Amino acid sequence: MEKDNLMFFRLRSLRSRKRIIRKDVEKQIRKKYKRSRELWKLRRNIPLVPLEKPYQKGFVRFFIVRDDVKRSKDKDFFEGILNRINTKMYSETRKFLKKKRKSGRRIYVEREQKLGRLSTYQWNDPKLKLSDREKQYFLKREDYCPIRKRYDIYYEFIEPWRFVLNIKPNMVTHYKPLNSDLEKEIDELDSFLGRYKIQGIIHKTMYGKPNPWKDRYIRDPLNSRKCFHYKMSATEIAGSLEDDDVRKF
Repeated sequence: MEKDNLMFFRLRSLRSRKRIIRKDVEKQIRKKYKRSRELWKLRRNIPLVPLEKPYQKGFVRFFIVRDDVKRSKDKDFFEGILNRINTKMYSETRKFLKKKRKSGRRIYVEREQKLGRLSTYQWNDPKLKLSDREKQYFLKREDYCPIRKRYDIYYEFIEPWRFVLNIKPNMVTHYKPLNSDLEKEIDELDSFLGRYKIQGIIHKTMYGKPNPWKDRYIRDPLNSRKCFHYKMSATEIAGSLEDDDVRKF
């Protein structure tokens, strides 16, 4: 009798077995996700090797301090600001053009380049080390983000005329050696973790929220153009049409 009771308590219910399987799958996914982050750090920290013969690969465009500002006493001050908000743009030619359609035909226009904007996190980050004087040259603005569906706060430099664009040849002087075993393992993990269902489990278990892309593309059947919804039955619609005909006469 005691053996039968022990066997009864050892048997797990179907719900318990499913929960154990789900927990085990989530554990394996978290393990692979952490391994993927470790491999990405290893690849990023691979030291660069100098080339014997450097070569040019297109051109690079970035901002520099204007000549008249360089000759002033605030040269170091504005160079320190520029180091935090400077941007780079690469092109195969010196003209930095892009295709644009106008009046049914494609034309080439110059690519626009702006100074970088500081996010709220960067603004409050102590590593950025913005002084009170430097903060006076930034203006707080809000911009609507259609993906997040909210207004994001950023800080913009109010005197961009102090900087001008400069173009230089983009010289490649170093290269990063390729580790075939490391790249193979990263590709295998990215292929596994990039699946739709796996992404949902990662967002739900590791970030505490479901996949944000799932609810974004759900179509409301009431607002769908392909669906026609009638609030009245066919008999009620026919009756209303008869009433309209009687009113005409």
